[in-house]
Amino acid sequence: MVLRDGRMISALTVGALTTVMAALTPATAFAAGDPLQRYAQQELRWERCEEGRPAAFECAKVKVPLDYADPRGRTIDLAVSRVAAADPKERHGVLLMNPGGPGGPGLTMPVEMEPLLPAEVRERFDLIGFDPRGAGRSTPVGCDLTDDEQTGLHPYSTRTFPKDVARARSVADKCWAEAGDLLPHLTTRNTARDMDVVRAVLGERRISYFGHSYGTYLGAVYTQMFPQRSDRFVLDSAVDPALVWRGSFRGWAPEAELAFTRWTEWAAAHDAVYGLGATPADVRRTYWELIARADRTPVPAEGGALDGGAIRSAYTDFVHLEAVTPWIVALKAAADGGTPAPATATAATAATAAPTAGPGARTEAAGAFTADIPADNPSAVAWAVYCGDTRSWPRDPEQYRQDVVRDRAKYPLAGDLGANIQPCAFWKSPSREPATVVNNDVDALIVQNRWDPRTPLAAAQGMRRALHGSRMITVAGGEGHGVVVNGPSCADATVARYLTTGRLPAKDATCGGR
Repeated sequence: MVLRDGRMISALTVGALTTVMAALTPATAFAAGDPLQRYAQQELRWERCEEGRPAAFECAKVKVPLDYADPRGRTIDLAVSRVAAADPKERHGVLLMNPGGPGGPGLTMPVEMEPLLPAEVRERFDLIGFDPRGAGRSTPVGCDLTDDEQTGLHPYSTRTFPKDVARARSVADKCWAEAGDLLPHLTTRNTARDMDVVRAVLGERRISYFGHSYGTYLGAVYTQMFPQRSDRFVLDSAVDPALVWRGSFRGWAPEAELAFTRWTEWAAAHDAVYGLGATPADVRRTYWELIARADRTPVPAEGGALDGGAIRSAYTDFVHLEAVTPWIVALKAAADGGTPAPATATAATAATAAPTAGPGARTEAAGAFTADIPADNPSAVAWAVYCGDTRSWPRDPEQYRQDVVRDRAKYPLAGDLGANIQPCAFWKSPSREPATVVNNDVDALIVQNRWDPRTPLAAAQGMRRALHGSRMITVAGGEGHGVVVNGPSCADATVARYLTTGRLPAKDATCGGR
């Protein structure tokens, strides 16, 4: 029994009232008296995003609190977009999307993802894109960083480590000087809260979601913070939530060694074509001899000579067997006195190299929704999230040096790249909240390429362990970063079935390659 206006209401009446309340206006999405309720009452002004885009692609601005601990204080704008469900009679709800990063703008994702989704999915969902806080057109931040300061992975040597420390300190100092009022609030937890405000403004009780790369972590955090408001979640190329973020950086190296070993076997099997060695051991020896030569005398390449560290920094290309091999051949020829090699593996085999980034990973003008976006905006947001999400970053440069030496010895290809010092060592304000512990039973479908250099299979398996109600589909021969976003693949039918019916597979599964 409960009281209302001094009168008793039966439990039956309360149940009926709950049902009615759930169907009311967006203002009821938050509890009575909740200061966030006023944000749910916003009326969106939808307008065409950009000339040259479909008229159905609409954009609007949503106001959210800068600081959710002070929701009556300063507000910031989020740029959101939509493509309405193709069949209103079949409409199930909204499908929010995030392209990854962190720092990737997602406003154009509805039009970029629409061709990749089957008709039955497009019929059932309004596709909703948004630029996360601080990114793109959502109150963008910048740090005035140089190109070198926007590069996150740097090879280690005793000679260059002092420079690495100075660079990391410079990035942190610049960011806090340029955007110190915003940086403490650019976290995954706050972006998840923004998503929930968007949900309320749209009048939805629950949201469905598609996230790629970092977007999988954002989606998982949302399910942890708002489990009752989470509907059908597809996580493409998943981050291990238990490792964010220092562990994620260091987690790239073990998978890089596995991909490198696989490549040596493939290149040996194709020695008649490429001439890198008749056995995997021979191919491995050829590669490391090239690295040693490049460290002594950088290899001539288009756009500038490459030393051994620069060549190793392209370790992610080893998952693309047919794309990386011609580049290694060209580098070897250039080192032997031939013409300069292409700068990248993609340039060496532009016709066959697989894409490595999903849709939405670029900034485009969007009509009335243009903004003065700093050139380093994606990097600035990335550092803010990496450093602000967690308190796990060491503060002592010596700890990074020790980790680098240890990881490089164990994983010579890329161990130093992920373990080297980062700006988070000097971030001026520690995280206001601890990193989210993801541990729940919310339904989700994880799809993962076996050979993904950015979010390795082991990371996706970590996400699977954290989301007990999830299922995982592994594309056995899949290469590159992204399954749905780089489709088609053998996982597509399962994704479509889950989004249209809400039914997960009975168990985890592996399907054939592309």
